[in-house]
Amino acid sequence: MDEIVHQPIRLRIMAALNAERSGETLDFSRLKALVGATDGNLGAHLLTLETAGYVTVRKEFVARKPHTLVSLTSLGRKAFAQHVAELRDIIDRSAT
Repeated sequence: MDEIVHQPIRLRIMAALNAERSGETLDFSRLKALVGATDGNLGAHLLTLETAGYVTVRKEFVARKPHTLVSLTSLGRKAFAQHVAELRDIIDRSAT
């Protein structure tokens, strides 16, 4: 299991981003609502995921207000897929 992905909030972040098409972004506010995190908590988890190379965080200004966009990298998409496969394997072994 990938310990970076396995943490519950990071797993939710990865799942939300994985639902987007490759290269598509989610803005910070939308991602925060989807995963049920506070600004600080989401920021800290995004930093961990960005350091691992799993997400890209891009900051820009819209009407002089900061706007943060997050996307899953190809490495992140592979890590998430592998994690999901490992979870499915556990479920399948438990069902037999």
